[in-house]
Amino acid sequence: MEQKRWWKESVVYQVYPRSFNDSNGDGIGDIPGIIEKLDYLKELGIDVIWLSPVYDSPNDDNGYDIRNYREIMDEFGTMEDWKKMTEEIHRRGMKLVMDLVVNHSSDEHPWFVESRSSRENPYRDYYIWRPARADGSAPNNWASAFSGPAWEFDEKTGEYYLHIFSKKQPDLNWENEQVRNEVYDMMTWWLDQGVDGFRMDVINFISKEPELPDAANPDNMPVVFGGEHFMNGPRIHEFMHEMHERVLKGRDVMTVGEMPGVDEKEAIRYTSPDRQELDMVFQFEHVDLDSGPGGKWDLRPFSMPALRDNLVKWQKALEKEGWNSLYLNNHDQPRMVSRFGNDSGRHRVRSAKMLAVLLHMMRGTPYVYQGEELGMTNVRFHSIESYQDIETRNMYAEMRNEGVPHEQLMEQIYVKGRDNARTPMQWNAEKHAGFTDGEPWLAVNPNFEEINAQSAVADPNSVYHFYRRLIHLRHTHDVIVYGSFDVLLEDHPDVFAYERVLDGERLTVYCSFSDQEAAVPAEAGEVLIRNYSDTLRDGNQLTLRPYEAVVFLEQN
Repeated sequence: MEQKRWWKESVVYQVYPRSFNDSNGDGIGDIPGIIEKLDYLKELGIDVIWLSPVYDSPNDDNGYDIRNYREIMDEFGTMEDWKKMTEEIHRRGMKLVMDLVVNHSSDEHPWFVESRSSRENPYRDYYIWRPARADGSAPNNWASAFSGPAWEFDEKTGEYYLHIFSKKQPDLNWENEQVRNEVYDMMTWWLDQGVDGFRMDVINFISKEPELPDAANPDNMPVVFGGEHFMNGPRIHEFMHEMHERVLKGRDVMTVGEMPGVDEKEAIRYTSPDRQELDMVFQFEHVDLDSGPGGKWDLRPFSMPALRDNLVKWQKALEKEGWNSLYLNNHDQPRMVSRFGNDSGRHRVRSAKMLAVLLHMMRGTPYVYQGEELGMTNVRFHSIESYQDIETRNMYAEMRNEGVPHEQLMEQIYVKGRDNARTPMQWNAEKHAGFTDGEPWLAVNPNFEEINAQSAVADPNSVYHFYRRLIHLRHTHDVIVYGSFDVLLEDHPDVFAYERVLDGERLTVYCSFSDQEAAVPAEAGEVLIRNYSDTLRDGNQLTLRPYEAVVFLEQN
């Protein structure tokens, strides 16, 4: 029997504070607003709250550009508010995981202000500065993840600095031991304040190839993503182990690393307990399946068999060592019911429940993104001005300059834009969905009158109460947490089925991704949970209706 750990048995709920609950009417969610809703999260059954960044920030990238790692953003409240929130979370038996953003800081961070003041400044080497090439161009051909080049020329000192994200997010130089010491000191300080762990933002970007070579560029583009030179770079495992030794060792905390470009072999290296690096990683393969060769905005139809193959691969790869994080949406991804289910009025509730079954019955730690438990959907604002996300706006401006039609770009944004996940939480059917008494920083999805927490809590058949049941099952059946995983019906075009086995208990899970009926061979067992009021089983045949999910439990 593998080692039991609380974070394996937990369900995590991600709070995106700007959009969660506004307590003071300024249109921006805040920490007192989170405190007001802790009983809602406790009632849902949540064990861990992952809080997206609340640190002092100029907000170029919604708090992922940090100006002061030990202060709270004014819009969100004070350190006293934060301490009260942490105390109230712990009083309810829940834990708090903070976002750790240390691949980059804000360009307004005192370290960077010093770093750009002169080439001789002691903080110069806290960031990645390089002279121009002989022709005056940028040091290499890397592209920023937010469009344009990954280098910004600084007039004052006559050199370029690296920013893999916004130009207001300069990359920290992890080759500098003093930078690492500063980060470890800051992490220790937060743990001493009572934090129960960290979600680490793009943490596998911190080790760059020291020469910063050009990225492969067969199509001779002006700039190209240079990920092969900084994703899972040469010293990354050394840095992660050092962080564990210096900060995490001996503390009963949870760590998850956000790691674009990580494959299953690397994930095992990051999460194998013997290596003492991280508990789990966020990988992105399954949420990149509907992207074409041109990247995120190059839309490709969703394929259930491709999703199944990928999730099964990760389940089997990390079965014996390492651990999976389970998610279908977060603050950077579209709403899962719109992307993988069917958000039409007829099928929204049923497909939201089906996707929840699919995820929560797998082996790994499930993550619920705020509003997911209500079946919140993507949004379709008609004007680009209605969108606030820097990635979305930069892409739109760049593509319009290249002559791509407005209508085509809006369709891409409707499918993939990050603001799909960031529209305010829908608490009730009143003005602005009960999120704020003021004017919300980002418009509320117009469907809030139908989809909101107040009506969901009142309806025993809602998506919300289905999540409560799923979370309760995870807390009461070890087979859901620790059981083996094997795929069933692996060639079926519409049905994702699998089994979990532990100590004489066997779960079989059937999830239909179709709006048509499908007949499949069924295993024995009693119904544990389902999203229809009955089950159409005749002997060893099961008929699945549109977006049906059913789980059987057999005990020997």
